[in-house]
Amino acid sequence: MITKKIQLPLQTLSLVAGFMVWVILSALMPFIKEDIQLSANQVAMATAIPVVLGSVLRIPIGFWTNRFGARKLFFSSFLFLLFPVYFISIADSYTDLLIGGLFVGIGGAIFSVGVTSLPKYYPRERHGFVNGIYGVGNLGTALTTFTAPVIAAQFGWQPTVKFFLILLILFAFLNFFLGDKKEPKVVTPLGEQIKSVYKNQKLWALCLFYFLTFGSFVAFTIYLPNFLVSHFGLDKVDAGLRTAGFIALATFFRPIGGWLGDKFNSFVILMVVFAGMTISGILLSFTPSLTLYTIGCLAVAISAGIGNGTVFKLVPLYFSKQAGIVNGIVSAMGGLGGFFPPLMLAFLYNLTGHYAIGFMALSQVALASLIIVIWMYYQDKLSLAKNIIDHTAEGIMITDVKGTIEKVNPAFTTVTGYSADEVIGKNPRFLQSGKHGEDFYREMWKSIKDNGFWQGEIWNKKKNGSIYTEWLTISPVKNEAGEIKNFVGMFSELTVKNE
Repeated sequence: MITKKIQLPLQTLSLVAGFMVWVILSALMPFIKEDIQLSANQVAMATAIPVVLGSVLRIPIGFWTNRFGARKLFFSSFLFLLFPVYFISIADSYTDLLIGGLFVGIGGAIFSVGVTSLPKYYPRERHGFVNGIYGVGNLGTALTTFTAPVIAAQFGWQPTVKFFLILLILFAFLNFFLGDKKEPKVVTPLGEQIKSVYKNQKLWALCLFYFLTFGSFVAFTIYLPNFLVSHFGLDKVDAGLRTAGFIALATFFRPIGGWLGDKFNSFVILMVVFAGMTISGILLSFTPSLTLYTIGCLAVAISAGIGNGTVFKLVPLYFSKQAGIVNGIVSAMGGLGGFFPPLMLAFLYNLTGHYAIGFMALSQVALASLIIVIWMYYQDKLSLAKNIIDHTAEGIMITDVKGTIEKVNPAFTTVTGYSADEVIGKNPRFLQSGKHGEDFYREMWKSIKDNGFWQGEIWNKKKNGSIYTEWLTISPVKNEAGEIKNFVGMFSELTVKNE
């Protein structure tokens, strides 16, 4: 029992350590440039390259976590990270930075471990908040971004990198001894899991949302330290502190986003998130003063933080049986969302001399995401209404204003024997038993017109010819203008009489 209780803090702190290692290059790049000659494009590539493996590996790591457990994945990842971290500490060329940076990406890939493992220990209604707490591990990027430049100013950047070896060894042993050896396993083959989800539209929508929210978080984390020094002329330590503030704010709002996703409709929360990012991107595209630029960045941090927490509330909600692979795919897309923007910004700056187009692209992608969220929100409502109709015990028949049948539910088929294909497009008269005269039906429609509904017993005929009596309620459905658009009949069988 104690082992299960410590998994959330253990895995969250492990993510902190992994993310601390993940951003070594971007945090120390102002110092590295003094020893290794790098062009602007090389700086962008060297700081973005850790995101590649840190993104792509999230898919198999999510799957492996379900199969082998978080304990083994964290332990082996921290041991493997010792080699690229040491390699970076002795790097003396651009190529060395690329090679070491690529494999340091494992520090970001371990994000998939916790979001796959931790929901196994908590009820579904707490998944958003739990994953939000785990996401506080993003704070590791802030710790490195703030502390690494301070240490490097005293000891140099290469000894600073070597200090991280101690951190990796510590967390490898913590996971080995405190990790849950009895974590529930899922052994469904990888190919089978991918086949079961890749056609689902919700998966790719969640990928886009996380591509934007987490991608913007990673992109700003990578891009800000060097940008604040080169564009605004800030001191390297000051730039690190400001970037750490951005990371801390985004991280603080991540569990809040998860909590909001638990308490309210997640799609509504995402609407606010993407509206905020749209406005922020437009503000930043005008290359404002440092004060307005700071406001824009902080707005992005708040929006991205809330969005990150909310998205991972939706993953276990829609994909409980394929959480490992879906967590991996969604988080991989988020990581890749942090790879391209710094490269694109550097390219556009070299081409145009400013960053306006890049930030405007951010606002437009956010606007597109907002439109998709609104569509998903109403699709979700329609899906809920369909599920209610399909699973209710009473037979339901929906017609247009002319009496043409548009939809029936499975209970209708159970009672009458007619399938949906046999009745859609027809008038309900074929169900009449012949036991009621025209006066009966005239009074029925008069009651619907005068009272807004009709309710009572009626004799009808099944497909097999048997006559039965049902309790029927007919009600009109009106639009916002008060016009009748449909009629709904809901009935349940009372007695059966063969004739």
